[in-house]
Amino acid sequence: MNPRALAKKKSRINIGNIAVLLIATSLTGQVLGFLRTKLVNANFPTTGPHSTDAYFAAFNVPDLFFFTIAAGALGVAFMPFLSDKLYKGDRKGMWELSNSLMNFLAILMFFVGLIMFFFAGPLIKHVVAPGLGPAQVRTAANIMRLIAFNPLLFTISGVLTSTQQTLGRFFFYAIAPLFYNVSIILSIYIFKHNIGLVGLGLGALIGAIVQLLVVSLGLWKLGFHWKPLINWKSRDFHGVLRNLPPRSLDQGMDQVENIVETHIASGLGSGNITFYNNAFILSTAPILLIGTAISTAAFPRLNARLSQGRPDLFRKDFLMVIRAMIWISAPLVVICYFCRGYLARLIYVRGSPQIAAIFGFLCLAIFFRIMYSIISRWFYAQKDTKTPLFVSLFTIGLNVVLAVTLSNPKKYGVEGLAIAQSIVASVEVFILVVIMLFRDHKLFNITFWGGVGRIISVTGFSVVATFIMISIYPLGFNDRGIFTLGSKLFLITFVTFAVHVAVSSLFDLEEVRPILDKVRKVILSPVKLDI
Repeated sequence: MNPRALAKKKSRINIGNIAVLLIATSLTGQVLGFLRTKLVNANFPTTGPHSTDAYFAAFNVPDLFFFTIAAGALGVAFMPFLSDKLYKGDRKGMWELSNSLMNFLAILMFFVGLIMFFFAGPLIKHVVAPGLGPAQVRTAANIMRLIAFNPLLFTISGVLTSTQQTLGRFFFYAIAPLFYNVSIILSIYIFKHNIGLVGLGLGALIGAIVQLLVVSLGLWKLGFHWKPLINWKSRDFHGVLRNLPPRSLDQGMDQVENIVETHIASGLGSGNITFYNNAFILSTAPILLIGTAISTAAFPRLNARLSQGRPDLFRKDFLMVIRAMIWISAPLVVICYFCRGYLARLIYVRGSPQIAAIFGFLCLAIFFRIMYSIISRWFYAQKDTKTPLFVSLFTIGLNVVLAVTLSNPKKYGVEGLAIAQSIVASVEVFILVVIMLFRDHKLFNITFWGGVGRIISVTGFSVVATFIMISIYPLGFNDRGIFTLGSKLFLITFVTFAVHVAVSSLFDLEEVRPILDKVRKVILSPVKLDI
């Protein structure tokens, strides 16, 4: 088989199977992340020198660099170039490009780590959370020093997983983050009675190292050999470097928003950093579960379509994915809104009313952040990382203005931060969709909008189903614990999605057909018996 035929065969990526893997591992990761936050809340105080405010504040700056470089920026800026080389059968060129980028970014992130390590105190005190007391600042600074080099480790992992995804290997990319959460959870109990909250930073450092080791296992039999070289003359290397800063800055905008919000929350009273971060963690779970998982699964295939010179198939696949994401996310957002009290009490009993109020205002942002995850990849697959950046620069300015205005204690207080998030998320998606329509007038046709209209109609029945279920299983004043709250959430979620699937079938939505086909196979397929 010639190299191009082999590359075509490799590019036939089954989005459905990969999405199932990523959603399953993402769900597991979100459960672990949820459990991690719940256990942190349960084992450490909300106020005082060792409060959870210090813990959440400590991760802001390292997370800025993690999300800016490692979490998504590498993939969208890097993978289209890898896809081109794969299509041409240039496996050696893939590894050379991966090696050069990894070495370059490792050097860069090493110096970033040094800055965070030596200037942790001033960063916490003057940038992230000026409202914290001196003892809290010291605690937060110590945690930040422990995780200062995590972005370096995550960046190396990001390069390696981007290459693996291009080659269709998703398993190690999917499971590696689970070890990070497990490590932090274990550190709660190992260090609680000696170094306390600072031990969580040590757990995060160990988790990042283990995550990199797991990712490295995914290189087995792929032919990668690390070399201490950077090919400065490579055109593709220069192309990646041109695409990386816009995407990195775009990703960084969200983290800048988080830092601004933490800064504002620290001035609204003790505990508000914890309350807002808990609500924000709840909101990111469905975004990662649906938006990130499905768009990550679809991205290599979208890249492959353009590498093959098939913009028609690129458009078809994109519309299929975005409709599926709308269909899945609509009932999920409905459940999030109506069950906000249940979820808030699950994650943090003591501050659940405040967390529930904040989370309720974030529900609209959940839907639009999910849409953004696939819409942005429409641009990235075409090696355009600048357009989403320019839009983000506008929306971050809008978010800062809205956050400062709406969080005024005379208006909405800390809930104003969530309102600003939802407004900005919807504006950002609207602007990008308008730009997409200018570039491709045939993209969103009548068939697409008709399908979206029917999904909205179906979602109306889901709203009714959720409302009936919370009336039957209301949140009681004394409801506590995972079993009590979890069982109610499970019943509400199960019935809502069952109604959503059933009504979607009646409306003959194409998104529900794969699910019904699977059910028919399970129910109607004969079982082979050994006689």
